[in-house]
Amino acid sequence: MKKPLVGAFLALTLLGVGAAPAVAVTAPDAAPAATSAEPRAKAPADVRAVDFAGTVALSNCSGSVVRMPASEPDDPALVLSNGHCIESGFPAAGEVIVDQPSSRSFSLLNSAGSRVATLRASKIAYATMTDTDVSLYQLTRTYAQIESSYGIKALEVNAAHPVKGAAIKVVSGYWKRIYSCSVDGFAYRLKEGEWTWKDSVRYTSSCNTIGGTSGSPVVDNATGKVVAVNNTGNESGGRCTDNNPCEVDESGNVTVRRGINYGQQTYQIVPCVGLDNKIDLGRPGCTLPKP
Repeated sequence: MKKPLVGAFLALTLLGVGAAPAVAVTAPDAAPAATSAEPRAKAPADVRAVDFAGTVALSNCSGSVVRMPASEPDDPALVLSNGHCIESGFPAAGEVIVDQPSSRSFSLLNSAGSRVATLRASKIAYATMTDTDVSLYQLTRTYAQIESSYGIKALEVNAAHPVKGAAIKVVSGYWKRIYSCSVDGFAYRLKEGEWTWKDSVRYTSSCNTIGGTSGSPVVDNATGKVVAVNNTGNESGGRCTDNNPCEVDESGNVTVRRGINYGQQTYQIVPCVGLDNKIDLGRPGCTLPKP
């Protein structure tokens, strides 16, 4: 996992000797140059450039205020992050948390990465590290209240599977830094320590995310929608160990990609969110793990 951070000193030690500190607000990275093998899709005219608006900083991770395609303005807003970022610690393999009270706070950022408000949770609506690595917090404020007060809209979660080769940005509210790369492919299974995740998004190498970027929304440049949540990377070439995930294919073959980072797809969340943004694991099409 991209380790949750407990303080600035620990955060800096995770960068490694000679790494550039990432504590200052960083302008969005320039998009990678197009090549014949990987053409860049042009964004529709009504899709704004990807920035920090709607992202949040947690005490130890990154996240974002998100809505589903059918969410209503008066629904309680949701914050998306990783299961391994929740305040009670890493959920065990097989553990699923639903409707757990929480009063966690989140720093809401504007397009420039400046903090404009503190949002507060009423509960952890859903969290797990089984099959995926995701947490959804329900907030005490609605989408309409947040937009009216701060002019910030939630990021929409795409209901479709992401596409190989798509240009993406990983937007870290914790570090106020945006990483630009593309979807390199998908790992049938991604194994790290006791946890196994399904159909993980593998980034091209320019998304060299670090500790504190856990929970960052992975945004498709062409649509402006969230297609994954950033969660891990192979740091030192280890094989299937903590902080060194490995890929396992359908035949059980293991591949280690040192320095490559990954996210967990989010389209499968959409069928599991019902009326009033309530998590309903019994809804048709919902495949998220159940308690």
